Amino acid sequence: MTCPPPELQQIATRAPAYRLAAMLLGVGTLHFVTPRPFDAIVPAELPGSPRFYTYASGVAELSTAGLLLSPRTRKVGALAAIAVFLGVYPANINMVRLWWKKPWPMRLAAIARFPLQFPMIAQAVKVYRTS
Repeated sequence: MTCPPPELQQIATRAPAYRLAAMLLGVGTLHFVTPRPFDAIVPAELPGSPRFYTYASGVAELSTAGLLLSPRTRKVGALAAIAVFLGVYPANINMVRLWWKKPWPMRLAAIARFPLQFPMIAQAVKVYRTS
């Protein structure tokens, strides 16, 4: 079996980074365009304003996306993505707590976010290893 040409190898290693970057760009932008839903799931136990955490996580997501887009900074971007995904996990836990008595579709949506973090972390690890 022959190895694919270098151009195809580069495309194969870039695609996961681009997907992560696109997702982070989209969600990071939403933190600024429609911050209220994000404010609502910031754990009340955190000091300060929920809006601060909404904007801070939006900046982290947008910055991480930028790092993932450039081959020179992709490895650092992958590590940053792992940190971001782990950093926002408490908000996902809080969302389940806050939505537990809501109608079952909302409760189900909140619970479904739990396992989704793990494939995103795995994808970021893959990007790190292939960069």
